[in-house]
Amino acid sequence: MTENTLLRLEDLKLHFQTTKGIVQAVDGVNFSLGYNEAVVVLGESGCGKSSLAKAILRLLPRNVAGYSGKVFLNGADIMAFDDEEFRRNVRWVMMSLVPQAAMNSLNPVLKVGDQVAEPLMTHHGVKKEEALQTARAMFQHVGVPEAFLDRYAFELSGGMRQRVAIAMALVTSPALVVLDEPTSALDVLTQANIFNVLKRLKHELETSFILITHDIATSSELADRVAVMYAGQIVEVGDAKSFFTAPLHPYSKKLMASVPRLRGDQEPEFITGTPPSLLNLPTGCRFRDRCPAAFGRCTEEPPVVNIEQRQVKCWLFS
Repeated sequence: MTENTLLRLEDLKLHFQTTKGIVQAVDGVNFSLGYNEAVVVLGESGCGKSSLAKAILRLLPRNVAGYSGKVFLNGADIMAFDDEEFRRNVRWVMMSLVPQAAMNSLNPVLKVGDQVAEPLMTHHGVKKEEALQTARAMFQHVGVPEAFLDRYAFELSGGMRQRVAIAMALVTSPALVVLDEPTSALDVLTQANIFNVLKRLKHELETSFILITHDIATSSELADRVAVMYAGQIVEVGDAKSFFTAPLHPYSKKLMASVPRLRGDQEPEFITGTPPSLLNLPTGCRFRDRCPAAFGRCTEEPPVVNIEQRQVKCWLFS
């Protein structure tokens, strides 16, 4: 681990038991994140992105069939922590979460100011008045009027609720914030405003972000690096500029080709077929049945190949 590495995942796995079998939602993920860096995790719905967030933050449902690997945060192997130590010293202290649906994560019978102040009171032992003062300052950071501290979640618009959720995630000054589809239920203008807030906060607070999304267009606003996820695995990692201009993996190329362009006559493309079931994953390359460049060796597990500062999991580059 280099001095600039905040988070490193090694062979992280999270499998779920269902009535139909074991879902391999996160299956051997490896990547790292630096300080004051934003990594965007891209992929189709059902590829394991939200499960990756749960695995990093150890927000595990009851039907976990397997949870293994290493998660290093600021040099410490937090997978070795017991649940109480993780709750007390890691979650909402060193890293926090902005969930996909803010309305579902906010308590409808508590004022939003009290909810934002609560992590400070719980994890840092701050008294309520001081915690509310910090919450008030955090509201200013995310662009929520101070008067909204005394309002309830149902009194706020979707964009304001999402800003409150971001304030709650940032109020304890964690080094890392995981954002799980933070703008998926919002209109385009509100999405742009939220991403402007995130870019400003990254600069002002020097916070690192993992943004989980399937929205390629908006994610480019925040990304320093991009990780592409397919069928429970990371298939490409690289700096944002290189990825958005020249993706390497055939799946990444298809993803980029599916984005409508404001200029030019090129029609958006689509990816043939459907993603494989996480209950019954194919051997070898998991994209091979949909890949236009597939060949005989793709029936074997592809290696991870380093190309300059990028990594790609594909036989085409071996």
